[in-house]
Amino acid sequence: MSDRPSEWDKYLLGSVLFLALLIGGGTASGLYTDTLIEVAAIVSAAAVFSQASGQRISHSVLWLLIFAVALVVLQIVPLPAVIFNGLRPELLLADSGLVGETRFRFVSVGVGRTIECLLYLVALLAFSLSLLRLRAEQIHALLPFFFMGVICNGLAGAIQYSLSDNVAIEGLLPFTINAGLFANVNHFSALLFVSIPFVVYHGLFRGYLLSGSLGLVMLLLLLLAAGSRAGVLIGLAITVLSIVFLSARSKVSGFSILVVFIGVSAYTIGAWTKIDTDAIDPAFGRGEFARTTIDGIKENWAIGVGFGNFQKAYQIYEKELMIFEKYVNHAHNEYLEIAFEGGVLAVLLMALYFVMLIMALTRVRRDPLQKAAFLSVSFLLIHSLVDYPLRTEALAMTFAFMNAIIFHKGFAARQKRELIEIDHNGEKLLVPVGTPS
Repeated sequence: MSDRPSEWDKYLLGSVLFLALLIGGGTASGLYTDTLIEVAAIVSAAAVFSQASGQRISHSVLWLLIFAVALVVLQIVPLPAVIFNGLRPELLLADSGLVGETRFRFVSVGVGRTIECLLYLVALLAFSLSLLRLRAEQIHALLPFFFMGVICNGLAGAIQYSLSDNVAIEGLLPFTINAGLFANVNHFSALLFVSIPFVVYHGLFRGYLLSGSLGLVMLLLLLLAAGSRAGVLIGLAITVLSIVFLSARSKVSGFSILVVFIGVSAYTIGAWTKIDTDAIDPAFGRGEFARTTIDGIKENWAIGVGFGNFQKAYQIYEKELMIFEKYVNHAHNEYLEIAFEGGVLAVLLMALYFVMLIMALTRVRRDPLQKAAFLSVSFLLIHSLVDYPLRTEALAMTFAFMNAIIFHKGFAARQKRELIEIDHNGEKLLVPVGTPS
């Protein structure tokens, strides 16, 4: 019998990630494709957890995920009605009572939507925890699955933009495909720019400078073709930072870095033409969405309105002059929407996550893959200030994958194994393997 560890868990989780990138680009609720991804993620995680693993999961990460699930569960548990007195407007209280019963109420004003969000969250957390149980080299081996998903989206986007500026594909998936394999062009752009640090890593550290450079060029061109203003600007910023942040420890020559910078400069000229200051925030735009959402937060800050209920509760605070044929389905600011739906406890959990992410930066600075993941997560969080990318399964699963890289303990252990002890003038020193003398 061979002592070689099994690899089936790597292929299983990689297939789930690839599946999410193929069919998880919808933003509507109740999509069967999203349910399929969630079931696949939960079943795969159960299979991974059924096997013994030598990898330890950080207790801080584990407790954060437990608190997140507990918060959502709390919203669908009947609570004494007296608790809600003064915590939310009477108009919302009327919708949260049990049928034929007034002594108990739910925190959520729409229990069905909150249960749907709970399944969404459990699937993401199960997928992320199962990744944390893999070995560090297996995490590296998941990159091809991610790249295949990005390539499929990129090819679909390239075909669409080569045919016309606006090609909508209907009938293939339960949502209309408008960009790549996504319903929303901004979310397609988000997938492209979060891929940039990994492509730079692929070129600088894996010895594939040519293919990495070609991949970077294609991503930037697709971002320009997609036309998302936030995507274009973030794509430019993340490219520059990826090169600066990652090239410090790479073996690529300074001339190659200079060539890439020249290309980025040319991209900047194209990016500038995409910015129309008059259209950044019209009267009925993100600024108005934010102001209205903040009004809702002020009256529901203690307990929120329940996850998944933004659209229902937002209409209560919407100004009469801002009611049009098109309705507001999201705040286009993930943090305001989470605060509106989850209340002060959700804000505290977000703050805890940000603290953990900042603390992780001090640990990941030595591993280029973790640094790439940190850049991608950071810019996806920045994009969440003006959009709702994490409300799609494709980007949410990608976000879980990148966080698993950041918080995985196996990378630090592998770095220690790659150090050798040498004697220098009677003093014991740890030196990386392969360091020139």
